[in-house]
Amino acid sequence: MKEKRKKLAKQSRWYRKMHRFIAMPLVVFMFILGATGLLLTWKDELQLKPKSQKAINQQLELISLDSIQAIAINYVNLQNLPSEINRIDYRPSKGIAKIRFETHFTEIQIDCYSGTILSDKTRTADIIEMIHDGSILDYLFGNQSKPIKLLYSTISSFGLILLAFTGFWLWLKPKQIKMKKRSN
Repeated sequence: MKEKRKKLAKQSRWYRKMHRFIAMPLVVFMFILGATGLLLTWKDELQLKPKSQKAINQQLELISLDSIQAIAINYVNLQNLPSEINRIDYRPSKGIAKIRFETHFTEIQIDCYSGTILSDKTRTADIIEMIHDGSILDYLFGNQSKPIKLLYSTISSFGLILLAFTGFWLWLKPKQIKMKKRSN
């Protein structure tokens, strides 16, 4: 029986070393994931994204998406910002369109009835999300295929899986050793 306890203790030491070996390099990744995940969870309460506006006068006829796109492009050109649009989030029930751009974090909201710019804000939540998933480095380096994001996410995910696995064994092995001692 003493041999079994020694074997369990040896396994426990091995899992402890493995756990420490994985945890030390990943501590920075885990901190970033935790902090940015917390900020993303609370993004509405912390007002990290622009509030949705409402149309001023909904009695008019809706303007076309081409007109909305042209208004957005003219507006950012006047701001000396790149005008490549990432997406237009069209919300007819609110009478607004939210326009986000490809190479900067500006969001403008346009009244879909009058074409008036209702809001021009930075989408801080998008920056935090890019830090969270690692794509901020691909954005900064101009990588289209997102290799840094894939590497960051893969390392973080496998690391957390291995930490969970070794952590479970670190919890279980001492219990098994105590049970063996009691059975003697």
